[in-house]
Amino acid sequence: MATEVTVPVLGESITEATLGEWLKQPGEAVAADEPIASLETDKVALEVPAPQAGVMGAHQVAVGDTVEVGAVIGTIEAGSGAAAQSAPKAAAAPATAETKAEESDASITLSPSVRRLVLEHGVDPSQINGTGKDGRLTKADVEQYVKSGAQQAQTPLAEKGTAKGAQAPLASTSSGNRNEERVRMTRLRQTVARRLKEAQDTAALLTTFNDVDMTAVIETRSKYKELFAKKHGVKLGFMGFFVKAACMALKDVPSVNAQIDGDEIVYHDYADISVAVSAPTGLVVPVIRNAEAMSFADVENSIGDFGKRAKDGTMTMADMKGGTFTISNGGVFGSLMSTPIINPPQSAVLGLHRIDQRPVVMPDGSIQARPMMYLALSYDHRLIDGREAVTFLVRIKEAIEDPARLLIDL
Repeated sequence: MATEVTVPVLGESITEATLGEWLKQPGEAVAADEPIASLETDKVALEVPAPQAGVMGAHQVAVGDTVEVGAVIGTIEAGSGAAAQSAPKAAAAPATAETKAEESDASITLSPSVRRLVLEHGVDPSQINGTGKDGRLTKADVEQYVKSGAQQAQTPLAEKGTAKGAQAPLASTSSGNRNEERVRMTRLRQTVARRLKEAQDTAALLTTFNDVDMTAVIETRSKYKELFAKKHGVKLGFMGFFVKAACMALKDVPSVNAQIDGDEIVYHDYADISVAVSAPTGLVVPVIRNAEAMSFADVENSIGDFGKRAKDGTMTMADMKGGTFTISNGGVFGSLMSTPIINPPQSAVLGLHRIDQRPVVMPDGSIQARPMMYLALSYDHRLIDGREAVTFLVRIKEAIEDPARLLIDL
């Protein structure tokens, strides 16, 4: 007797999702609670567990389809089933990039985006170490493999023939090929696009800048990083300093931590700091709640946990709900300067950037090379005046250049 697999409850106010990928194919053995499909919501990717052990039945929904909570997407049949195995190949069929990827997919689950990269670069996914959940390949795994040049030891799949519709390896562009690929936007990317455009259309956005000398923070980290890691089991990073500095600055300039609700202003006496984290499916923004009451170790543990779960695809709706202020660190990608967009209904976002050695005129008139970072605060000018925005950035600058202020609340 078949057991129906339905779309689980996705979270508050979330009624539908997009089927991102099937993790189990018809006829494969399935254990109870084993992930069999991945759903994409407006914010995160969620896995659908098998309701019981058995054999994966027919897929009733295709990848890319929109499904509602409670909808039947497949079935689990009784029986022991078989492990994934290579489909038989026609004796005379020529090997292609697509068939190669399909053969590897028999033992390796590839998401649509990863499959596209595998086909594009003509690599064998079985030769790549997966760092995703349960050892699955991520886009970053394939990109790093290609960047390392390891695939050059293989026979390029394109030389064996390219499947119809598959993009040839990049090297083929030298022959004059002009390839295009049309890919449907993920639900997450659609939501990000919509919300960012809403922010631009609704808020009176303005960005103010400052720079900060990172010498004191770098020296503090260098001096205490080993003791900190030994005691707390987590590395002492830069973000902890900025989160704590932001909490102090938000207390001094409460409008930056407020939001507009109709014709009212809502002020918060707590700091729920949203931290932008890169995930395989796009940028996600989990929230460090009551950051003002947390220690450096608590903050760093929270950030590390968010980063790991974003990479594994195990973030939840609850992780990203709310938030009163956002910190986005483009410096990890090499950004020199940017004008970040606020995350509604929040009223401000702090942008961090890369650290560069730059000549600085010191108080005694000497010129020294110092590790400098540009700070950017984008804010809703309907609520936050220029004076308040500048004051907020100055408070951040003071706390970072003199970390002792964080200890004595100055």
